[in-house]
Amino acid sequence: MVFQNFGRRAPDGELVQSELRMAEMAEDLGFDELWPVEHHFTDYAACPDNAQLLSYLAARTSSIGLATGAVILPWNDPLRVAEKIVLLDHLSNGRAVFGMGRGLSLREYNGFGIDMEESRDRFDEASEMILEALETGFIQGDGPYYPQARTEIRPEPRGTFKGRTHSVAMSPDSATQAGKLGVGMVLFSNKPDEACASDIEGYKKSFGEHHDHAPPAPRFCDFMVCDVDSAKAGEMARQHIGGYFSEVMHHYELGGEHFKHSRAYKSYGEQAVEMQALGMDAVVENYISIQAAGTPEGIVERIARRREVIGDFDLNVCAFFGGISPADAERSMKLFADEVMPAVRAL
Repeated sequence: MVFQNFGRRAPDGELVQSELRMAEMAEDLGFDELWPVEHHFTDYAACPDNAQLLSYLAARTSSIGLATGAVILPWNDPLRVAEKIVLLDHLSNGRAVFGMGRGLSLREYNGFGIDMEESRDRFDEASEMILEALETGFIQGDGPYYPQARTEIRPEPRGTFKGRTHSVAMSPDSATQAGKLGVGMVLFSNKPDEACASDIEGYKKSFGEHHDHAPPAPRFCDFMVCDVDSAKAGEMARQHIGGYFSEVMHHYELGGEHFKHSRAYKSYGEQAVEMQALGMDAVVENYISIQAAGTPEGIVERIARRREVIGDFDLNVCAFFGGISPADAERSMKLFADEVMPAVRAL
């Protein structure tokens, strides 16, 4: 759930109601989890508090998992994050899933008055505090960013979050940290499967160095359009996934100079150089080709090809983005649920 008001085509209130309707629809269609983002200030994505949103959806649903996708730790106080996630778990009778990330947008960091170069250290410090609190019911920390006397979390944790914690890992250092923390790895699909496999190996290596059990399967996030007509599906993919990607480039300023000189985001500076060399048209086409988009049969084939390279993985799909109408998004969701999910589950 990305809450993107592409081109501000509708009032924000309509956008929110569309997202809520699709969230309830997702449970009815048999999807496993809801993953709303955290983003601020712009049309790119406007969901400033995903724990608050999920608390509402806890009362509107009965079985679907409720996952933060993700809480951006440098923008939040660790104590408050731990409290919100524990409360959400009680409100939903144990359906909460905790996803976390460190953020990539300079404009969002500036809005919070936080130096983006501190993101890595802030994330690492906060994540360890929060994960300990979710297991023990107490939070404490002696780091430079979040000094915290030992404090009890109330209500106390309902149960363990082991197996219910994930971290967005879109750079090599984030993958290493996810492995160290012992949490699941979340990837937004933005590069060929073979390149993703290399990143996953780094995660698995780090996981194995710090834990005595196998890591969970990685989780991919794809932008999905599904239609029985191949030509229509291709047209929708070019228009809406291509439109979404243009917003990614703008919101994150991926061509901006700040990444070239960043210690905390070195890999993004390298990606920016690669994209400039390839040319934006080719970059967009490559991005579209990576996603779960097409006819039901084509999407199943795409997922099967990825599995041949990656092995088992979990999949999040986003249907409402890039200016697609709510009606078209709902049709994609239903067709995906009816014809893609059974075939994929059979894998």
